[in-house]
Amino acid sequence: MRRTAVSLAFDTGAEQLELAYDVRGHGPTLILLHGLVHRRHAWDPVAERLARHRRVVTVDLPGHGDSPELPEDADVLEGSIERLARFVRAVTPPGEKPHLAGNSLGGYLALELACRGMAESVTALSPAGFALGALDHRRSVAMFTALRTAVRLMTADRVSAALVRAPLRAILLAAFYARGWKADPVTAAIDVRSLLDNAVIDRATSAPVPRFTDPATVDCPITIAWGRRDLILPVYQVRQARKLFPQATMLTLPGLGHVPMPDDPALIGAVLLAGSS
Repeated sequence: MRRTAVSLAFDTGAEQLELAYDVRGHGPTLILLHGLVHRRHAWDPVAERLARHRRVVTVDLPGHGDSPELPEDADVLEGSIERLARFVRAVTPPGEKPHLAGNSLGGYLALELACRGMAESVTALSPAGFALGALDHRRSVAMFTALRTAVRLMTADRVSAALVRAPLRAILLAAFYARGWKADPVTAAIDVRSLLDNAVIDRATSAPVPRFTDPATVDCPITIAWGRRDLILPVYQVRQARKLFPQATMLTLPGLGHVPMPDDPALIGAVLLAGSS
């Protein structure tokens, strides 16, 4: 059962209210950051199994889910990082440095927070930030543009109705999941509507290729895991990840897609626990 955090055992101040989040479980703190157009429900397939061993914090990124929008004049990446940095400090118990994990955009944000000395460890699942060049980056942007156009033409209501049927769900969600029939149809419908409604998409896709701050100097454990069937950020981008983070443990995940949590919850749960051990 999801538990929404309204108070914590330590004083976080007003900053705890800036982003919407949930806390469950006990143990070392593990903060999970979702990708573009998703929200904290993206971690539902793995959150409960993680909560048996970790204090799991799931959060809606700025401009996603129940979290407030970024100011119009804010840089979408730096603005998100600044708000997440405040959130991480607020939600982590005193004297503890949190483990961070993220998928896609969330993977980039987790790695960049580690570059700024804010992580005990990082596990990044198909993270953004490793395009092989401007053309490769534009290919990923074009994929999101095509998905938005398709949903707009079909209408979100028709797509949501189709998602109830597992075979159609597998087809319609193939860009995100390798095993789309396993995805929850209700949360999938929320994500489809977010493709149209999320104001961060245009700002994020028009932003320059994300960069990292001194990645080779990060001294906490890093795990980067990539689904071999990722259609958004293809697995070949792991070559750039190896160049930028030579100290990281690199994993490839056979048969899994860009958002691998519902594809194989047991495997992803094991990767996240190992990465945060």
